[in-house]
Amino acid sequence: MDFVKEFTTFLFKNDIIKFGDFTLASGKKSSYYVDLRLVPSYPHEFRKMVKYLENEIIQDIGLDKFDSIVSVPTGGLVIASALAIEAIKPLIYVRNKPKDYGTSKSVEGKINDGMKVVMIDDVATTGGSVVNAIKSLKEVNVIIKDAYVIVNRMEGANEALSELGVQMHSVLDILQITKILYEQNLIQQDILEKVEKQINK
Repeated sequence: MDFVKEFTTFLFKNDIIKFGDFTLASGKKSSYYVDLRLVPSYPHEFRKMVKYLENEIIQDIGLDKFDSIVSVPTGGLVIASALAIEAIKPLIYVRNKPKDYGTSKSVEGKINDGMKVVMIDDVATTGGSVVNAIKSLKEVNVIIKDAYVIVNRMEGANEALSELGVQMHSVLDILQITKILYEQNLIQQDILEKVEKQINK
């Protein structure tokens, strides 16, 4: 069984993805909820996910084509930290807002002019937090062309990132997840239809 199917089933069976009626942090209503912050509680699956992500990056762009891995707190940062150790790459991260003490930087870690980075995040919906991070990086002359997320909720993130010249890649998207679960009779057709409707809004 391939990783994507196996991982999707794991997400569902451990309530990391749930279907129902949810209100997201943005205030938007959703027919499902994905909480990837639970994945590190399952070290074997977490490691498989990170290794799979690393292989995707190797195939798409190659580890030698960028200097550092960058992320945003908190969900993405846990994944990016594990990936940085696995790939032996420096890690930097962008704060949601600059700290109001010390050096008041918004980018943490060693950066230099013209360095190339790859962005890692857990879930992308509209891409808001990643967009802000990309803008902060560009302000300090950091070059970013690729962003990787574990789950793409397919609600505008691709478009938002491509406007900034960044290509978004995802390990899974919500349509793929629901189709796999439906094919395995783990969810009913009405759930699949609700998700399709939410994406096409």
